[in-house]
Amino acid sequence: MENSFEFKRDPLGYLRIVLPTELEYFSDFIEDIVSLDEADEYLKIIQEVLDGTSEDYEIQLNTTIAYIKKDITVVEHLYTESENDKSSMETEKLKNLMLVWKDKIPERYKSVD
Repeated sequence: MENSFEFKRDPLGYLRIVLPTELEYFSDFIEDIVSLDEADEYLKIIQEVLDGTSEDYEIQLNTTIAYIKKDITVVEHLYTESENDKSSMETEKLKNLMLVWKDKIPERYKSVD
C-alpha cells in the first residue's frame, strides 16, 4: 500500500492505526470497527461499490461518516474543531487498509504484558 501506516498501542494498551496527518480521519473511522463481523459487513459494502453493484454508500460510525464511491472515499469527522473536517483516499486503498485492520482486530485489546 502506498500510504504509510503503522500500529501502535495507546497509553491504555489499545492497538491503534497511525496514518499520515492528511488521512487521520480514516484512523478514527477504521478504529471504530471493533469486530470481525462488522469488518466483513463493511468490506462487503465497499466491494459492492467497487464492483458497481451499488453506486455509492454511506457508513456512519461513532465520530465519522464515510462517503464511499467507486474511485474515492471521503471520511468526514463529525466532532473536530479543525476547519478541514474531511480526508479522502482511493476506495481500493481503503479496502486494503481495512483488510489489514481486520487481521489486527483479535489483538486490539490484548494485553502486551
